[in-house]
Amino acid sequence: MKPWFTIDKIDSNTHIISEYRHWEETHCYLVEGNNRALLIDTGLGICDISAEVKKLTDKPVTAVATHIHWDHIGGHKYYHDFYAHEAELNWLSGEFPLSMDTIREMVLDRCDPPEGYDVNTYKFFQGTPTRVLKDGDTINLGGRMITALHTPGHSPGHLCFWEPQRGYLFTGDLVYKDTLFAYYPSTDPQAYLASLEKVAALPVKKVFPAHHSLDIQPEILIRMREALRQLKVDGNLHHGSGTFDYGDWAIWL
Repeated sequence: MKPWFTIDKIDSNTHIISEYRHWEETHCYLVEGNNRALLIDTGLGICDISAEVKKLTDKPVTAVATHIHWDHIGGHKYYHDFYAHEAELNWLSGEFPLSMDTIREMVLDRCDPPEGYDVNTYKFFQGTPTRVLKDGDTINLGGRMITALHTPGHSPGHLCFWEPQRGYLFTGDLVYKDTLFAYYPSTDPQAYLASLEKVAALPVKKVFPAHHSLDIQPEILIRMREALRQLKVDGNLHHGSGTFDYGDWAIWL
């Protein structure tokens, strides 16, 4: 039987758990310290990500989302201990701006689901985080320190996770190769540029996106920042201005 998850190894205690059977190709990241582990994003929730995580670590696991969208919090149902940004707590308590019918359509769209999977059983995760994160908060895993960076634009409480010691930047939906989404009413193109300014200034050695190609280099942070700077100069950094294509990535405003 074809597995739902694909596992890749970054280093001895950092792994990628990917969902390539869905068009969004969501990547989740297991970051393991000496005392505990952090699961950055938990995928769609179609299959049990915790079963894969248990194969990779026996340490206690905290889940954290780059943002509260269905394709990043689906597996949160397996983790009582989870963190979220203060700006998106209402989305975890019934105020997400899309209907369940719309979400279920997106979950099943261009998907190779497990045999017998019933999308009508799909639920949007709701819950109360064990810790509310703010910009600059640190997460100590024991021998590894992860910093939460508030990087709104794609969503109000979007977070990137930065590990200065290794130069790892986990970028969520702020940065990836494909079409970046900044057209929803809950997105903010001006904030998107400010967030790119923030991450482009870091001494990043490796970029780990939440979707699509893992062949992505830190120089893309500079290119994206420069592109959005130019869109602002040209008066196009606002909703409704269209889609702008830059070759290996694009942005829909």
